[in-house]
Amino acid sequence: MSYRVVKGKDFSDVLNGNVGFVLCIGNTKTAEIPGITAAGENPDLIKFTPPADAELLHYGQCKSIPFPPATPDGKPTPALITYTALRLLKIPLFVVDAGLMVKPKIPYYSINAPVGNNIAEQSAFSMDSAMEAFEYARIIGKEISKAFDVLMVGESIPAGTTTAGAVLKALGLNPAVSSSMPRNPVNIKREVIEKAVSRVKTDDPIEILAEVGDPVLLAVAGISTGSKKPVVLAGGTQMAAASQIIKRIDRSSEIYLATTAYVAEDATASISEISAVDVIASDPGLGESSKPGLRAYAEGFVKEGVGAGGATLLAYKNGYTMKQFLDEVERDYESIIEQAR
Repeated sequence: MSYRVVKGKDFSDVLNGNVGFVLCIGNTKTAEIPGITAAGENPDLIKFTPPADAELLHYGQCKSIPFPPATPDGKPTPALITYTALRLLKIPLFVVDAGLMVKPKIPYYSINAPVGNNIAEQSAFSMDSAMEAFEYARIIGKEISKAFDVLMVGESIPAGTTTAGAVLKALGLNPAVSSSMPRNPVNIKREVIEKAVSRVKTDDPIEILAEVGDPVLLAVAGISTGSKKPVVLAGGTQMAAASQIIKRIDRSSEIYLATTAYVAEDATASISEISAVDVIASDPGLGESSKPGLRAYAEGFVKEGVGAGGATLLAYKNGYTMKQFLDEVERDYESIIEQAR
């Protein structure tokens, strides 16, 4: 099956209308902790990953670095999957700078958020910075949503699952978050999360984000609560954490979550448990790919990011079969990934 309901009801018909895709990109210095993220194996590239992902979606190539983001052994960014869907469906793309170390070489919105600090050592950012960025994000969500029937919101931030885990723990939930690696570095993450959450003395969602979150979670929460239309969060366990924040800020928000089958099947995580909203998992069919870099997704690498699960669901809702979509992803893999080597 191309997609299945993981939690709640089948909300996929909400995507039948006019969809706008919003990508929130940022950085947290938590990613600099050794072993915490696949991107961290090449620390110099951490700061370039989010802007390069956004550039790939706009241009079909990266401008900030001469090659698309990938794991050190060559497994490509999930931006490739999202690029394919946006290309096929001609979906409008809006990029939001949510605390970037390096600005992308494309037009973008900014919420004036700082780069997130290493949450194991100190607060992610000040409460004043958090409040201003959140309000800016709400304005962006309100304005963009005027032009569409539904917004789909994706993210790109290295180590975002760790900050998401800290947010979930601070909210009193199980921090069962996924990883971009087959062997989820749960012990490293747990140590960071415990250190960070020990400082939390509040149940206010924005204060929690300021203490142990990251600027992308702040942007996603602001855009989603500002939107006047339904919002589909496109991502993995990070977006599950965002859904918990959003629902604590505004219970009336119409929010859904679309992820990949690879996150839904991750034995070290539990997206159905930690999501505050209905969840659908789409299967991009990468396990059947002739390309080893794409097959790796079905073997536990990368799994999700840059809105890949939601973008795949959009392709299926617009009539593409799994085989047709995989053929298009492989075509883009050849032209974008293989030619960049």
